[in-house]
Amino acid sequence: MTDALIKRLCWLTLVGLCQFTLPVSANAPLPEIRVRNANNVGQFRVPVVFGQVFAPGALKNGESVAGQLANNSKVRFQLDVKATHDDGSVRHAVLSAILPTLAAKRTESIRLVKTKTAETTATAPTRAQVLASGFMSEVVIVVDGKTYRASTEQGLKAAQQTAWLAGPLVNEWLMTAPFKSEAGIEHPHLHARFALRAVGDPVRVRVDVAVENDWAFEPSPRNFTYDVNLLINKKSVYNKLALTHYHHTRWRKTFWTDALPEVDLMHDTAYLIASKAVPNYDQRVVISQSTLAKWKADWSEARAAPMSSGMATPYMPTTGGRPDIGLMPGWTAAYLLSMDPRAKEITIGSANLAGSWSIHFRDRTTGKPVSLMNYPYMTMLGRSTDTLNPATKKFEAFPECAGDCKNPQDADTAHQPAFSYVPYLVTGDVYHLEELQFWTMHSVLQSNPGYRDNVKGLLKWDQVRGQAWSMRNLGEAAYITPDNDPLKRHFRQFLANNLDWYNDTYTNNPKANKLGIITNGYALEYDGSTAIALWQDDFFTQAIGHVAELGFNQARALLAWKTKFPVSRMTDPQYCWIMGAAYTAKVRSKADAEFFTSVGEVFRASNSAEIASMACASPEMASALKLKPGEMTGYSATSAGYPSNMQPALAYGVDVGGAAGKKAWTVFDARTVKPDYSSSPGFAIVPR
Repeated sequence: MTDALIKRLCWLTLVGLCQFTLPVSANAPLPEIRVRNANNVGQFRVPVVFGQVFAPGALKNGESVAGQLANNSKVRFQLDVKATHDDGSVRHAVLSAILPTLAAKRTESIRLVKTKTAETTATAPTRAQVLASGFMSEVVIVVDGKTYRASTEQGLKAAQQTAWLAGPLVNEWLMTAPFKSEAGIEHPHLHARFALRAVGDPVRVRVDVAVENDWAFEPSPRNFTYDVNLLINKKSVYNKLALTHYHHTRWRKTFWTDALPEVDLMHDTAYLIASKAVPNYDQRVVISQSTLAKWKADWSEARAAPMSSGMATPYMPTTGGRPDIGLMPGWTAAYLLSMDPRAKEITIGSANLAGSWSIHFRDRTTGKPVSLMNYPYMTMLGRSTDTLNPATKKFEAFPECAGDCKNPQDADTAHQPAFSYVPYLVTGDVYHLEELQFWTMHSVLQSNPGYRDNVKGLLKWDQVRGQAWSMRNLGEAAYITPDNDPLKRHFRQFLANNLDWYNDTYTNNPKANKLGIITNGYALEYDGSTAIALWQDDFFTQAIGHVAELGFNQARALLAWKTKFPVSRMTDPQYCWIMGAAYTAKVRSKADAEFFTSVGEVFRASNSAEIASMACASPEMASALKLKPGEMTGYSATSAGYPSNMQPALAYGVDVGGAAGKKAWTVFDARTVKPDYSSSPGFAIVPR
């Protein structure tokens, strides 16, 4: 039976037994892209540029792609490979095409097909042709009574740029432009970074600009308030008075030199999920139209303005269930499942605003987000004396604030959303790549150097949920960062360091606890240091599951050890699965005692003798707990409840847990009260 037939039969199954997505094989068809013109008028020479992930072996070194339309005609594609799998095949690339026409109210389906290496005849505009077309772009700010300008002209003329896209259809150059006063003096903190994407016939340029206040070691950092005006070809396209730019943040705007190509580009959801680049979100979930309409209505100019927080919670330490918590935010999962342009706007828009938190530290020496590999003793916390590098004899503390450094956005590793991974994966835009890198570096640098073993970047000191989301960041950054980016090696090393530590401490340690729980950091902060938060432990399990699916084998062994705990809470006859997702559970009798060796002991210690004596899932137990028959505790009807938090951990448990893992999922899936994931499917992950 073929994979396609198996999958088709599963979708026809009424009882929902087949809730998995088959992985993409090397011989499987490449994905299909849909391009929709929602306008009432046709468009001509429409540039289409997007990021695309490929499964291992699907697109080999030396192969390229073309687009096959529904009428069997072909569309030429430019392939800019960014990251490769271990076998040398393409992992992630930016694909570019120019659609000759796109009729009004039409959706064009484009099937990607393999071709030989694309032709090299250059037709995309060169830098000289862009300048000759009359193009110019600059950002003008008035700060502290002085006018400063950052322009692309000098960078284009002097070849002070890096090629991001280069080929016959599209060229894109990256450049940094300092803000200079009329006297030619550079502003010490503020600078602009441009990505200029050029297409031809006639020459058109997309101007993607980020204004930054983020140099890592520049003395006297602070907030700056300024008037700003962005000009393209001497025409103002964006201006704002009295914009307060917080320290170590950045903001982004994107415009074209003429009318914006108004198309909706939709990726192949099934292919993205089957590639394992994203978790196995349940493709049976239909995203609520009322939710999408509300998001669109709420996405106001103020919400999307520079230094705003978009859909994310500004003060991240805020407690409670939230749609921005999880392997991916609820709105990102909704976008993946629906490919709806409203969900995409929210996902990309909130990712643009990831720059609003004061966690951005850029190294003047490298031009990259600052790395522990270069400054192993730097930190945002602790005493500056803790940052003395014995090799260089220099302190690596960031300079202290020299004025107003208040920011209403407050970052926290324990509640950090996954802002930018999917936006970079589907757009290929450098801004999103760097946001992923900034937030990942923040995850490892913000602690005291001694807590993280300095250059190793260990996360062991943090809350368990902080360890979870930081491991998610490390896995995604190590997976998707381009091969030629020096930070790729750094992220892979930090990830390996942490996986080695967890495997040494737990997986391969005969003295480790028998339950499969994380006990380091702030794990045991409940009930007099005797209990853990089950949901935090489940967060860690699902994060490791995601990292394992990205292809990091060290994580797979840890996942097999880790899933014992959620699986046993659903299957062990001594532990009633109704309480499988309780808020906390006692894992030892007192603070200095040994850990329990069975989940039966956990259950009896965590519940009253009366509850523990009742038959599991009996009407008597449901009545005592004020539940419906077959309902789990922990807000099981809500998409952010504790059973929902547990769901991804159990889904990954099926993949590595053998018969026990499958049984645990069967029990979990048979519960009578389930959440409606149609408005926030962040935890709607099912087994492969």
